[in-house]
Amino acid sequence: MVSYFKKQCVQSKLSSICDELLDISKQTLIVNNGNISKWENAINELKKYDKGTVNYQPPYLNINISNGNIKPLQQSLKKLIPWRKGPYQIGNLQLNSEWCGSMKWDRISPHIQPLKDKTVLDVGSNNGYFTYLMALSGAQITLGIEPFLLFNYQFMAIRTLIKNPPNAFILPLKLEQMPKEALFDTVFSMGVLYHQKDHLLHLQQLRTLLVNDGELVLETLIINKKYGKQIIPKGRYAKMRNVWCLPSTNTLYTWLKKVGFKNIKLVNVTKTTPEEQRTTYWIGDNTQSIKDFLDYNDDNLTIEGLPAPHRAIFTCSK
Repeated sequence: MVSYFKKQCVQSKLSSICDELLDISKQTLIVNNGNISKWENAINELKKYDKGTVNYQPPYLNINISNGNIKPLQQSLKKLIPWRKGPYQIGNLQLNSEWCGSMKWDRISPHIQPLKDKTVLDVGSNNGYFTYLMALSGAQITLGIEPFLLFNYQFMAIRTLIKNPPNAFILPLKLEQMPKEALFDTVFSMGVLYHQKDHLLHLQQLRTLLVNDGELVLETLIINKKYGKQIIPKGRYAKMRNVWCLPSTNTLYTWLKKVGFKNIKLVNVTKTTPEEQRTTYWIGDNTQSIKDFLDYNDDNLTIEGLPAPHRAIFTCSK
């Protein structure tokens, strides 16, 4: 994949940072992780399968391969659990991830600038489900950055099964490791902001990477303004660690304006439901999902007594 990435990268606006991206990624991969051999074995097993074309057939990212007996494929992909993002359809195998990502994409796609021929960055890309959808929407190149190695291997697993894969790539990088050059036409930050101790710094970093008039698509947890300007959880939030701040939409608008964004639009607010985030075979032994994170008597509250998860989508430009 490295050679293919470099080939596509040098033909895009990312050519000036291509070698730097690969050098940083190589350093990031030098880790002592006991799971890597298992993940690499899964990739090697998947290389034995015929490749298929990929397309979007909601809710699935669909890979059209012939696999009458799905058990060997299922066993290989199971080595890479938990699968949080998706879902994927691989021949006759339905890989139903914890999140039904098509529901989020349906909320986002009508409101964003066309991605055709664009250079796109997907921050916190997980296994690349959305990164692929961005590429299939016509982007010239879509780069996902995801520091968690498992999700990088999941991306490689899916890519291994695709014939002539679209120009979608994931590198094991954090946002702060990205070269500070304004090269991206569209930047997506979805499900990332509330994990940042310094929310303004995150927004500033996103803005730095955008070309002038480039678009930021921001999706994050918010609270209703009746709860105040923001909530700072003292412990976990909906059983999640590292949730540092839950702003109201008005507060988030103010943050975006403060760091210099313009044309700020709130395009959607949606409560997270068990239809969108659910327990499936593919999340492994820890089978808890949104139903387990909410108050058993009142699904408008989390199990910690805080407002239940609602997610807002903002678009804005540099």
